[in-house]
Amino acid sequence: MKILIIINDATYGTEKDYNAFRLAMTLCSEHDEVETLIFLMADAVGCAVPGQKTPKDYHNIETMLEYVIDQETQIRACGDCLLTRGLENVQLIKGVNRSTMPEFTHWNVDADKIISYFRRIN
Repeated sequence: MKILIIINDATYGTEKDYNAFRLAMTLCSEHDEVETLIFLMADAVGCAVPGQKTPKDYHNIETMLEYVIDQETQIRACGDCLLTRGLENVQLIKGVNRSTMPEFTHWNVDADKIISYFRRIN
């Protein structure tokens, strides 16, 4: 089974990214038969920037991201989202690759399940 997790919220400020990575970590550690894919969009591309200082009372997203990468999870960051945020030339955490909408579309079509962590819009 192939599971695509889409993260679309800022790295810190809510627990969405944290919970998405908790899910990915558990999938990796308890379900060898599952291929986990993570796509970072919008403000979530900030998860892929190394060396961030973790705010008080938050978990370190970089450490969580590195764990799932070590478990062979594929992680992509939206190239347009990086560009929009002025991060197009920033070195990303090793194992995170810049991506495109065609690749994101392919991942959506190819996935057996899609789990999205989107920002709440009022």
